Amino acid sequence: FAMKKIMIFLAVIITPFVIAKNLEEETIIIPNESIRIRVIANSNSLSDQIEKTNIKNILQSYLDTKLKNSKSIEETDYIIKQNLNEIRTQIEKTLKENNSLNGVNIHYGKNFFPQKEYKGIIYESGMYDSLVITIGEGKGNNWWCVLFPPLCLIDLENTDDKEYKSWTIEAINKIF
Repeated sequence: FAMKKIMIFLAVIITPFVIAKNLEEETIIIPNESIRIRVIANSNSLSDQIEKTNIKNILQSYLDTKLKNSKSIEETDYIIKQNLNEIRTQIEKTLKENNSLNGVNIHYGKNFFPQKEYKGIIYESGMYDSLVITIGEGKGNNWWCVLFPPLCLIDLENTDDKEYKSWTIEAINKIF
């Protein structure tokens, strides 16, 4: 009988913590109407990963300027299509400046993305409208983000999970 009392006591004490933890871990799913970006490195060598990061930084800065006032997926799509040649020029310039021997393949259209979870947010797998930049053989790790809704604009390095989730919910709610 004493063991039964201890078990009931523990259940009463632990249950609120379990419920609170589950509420805290609410899952957010990015809407299907999105445009993603991915930069795939030639390999996982240090120099190829640095090259990928350099291209990512150039693209992120360039696209932030072009897309910061975009209010719809159609507008974002139009802006990307209108700037594909300039995007190619920016990437090739960066490769040349770094004396890279790698070529680049740029594809804007439907591309497969595996499911990802980042800071409590699920990015479902599937075919997505996306800008994919493949450097060289494209066998290295990649960087990816969501251009619309504009989730690439947040400084991901300096936010915790709750800040990121809060910012993401706010960004999605503004658009949808």
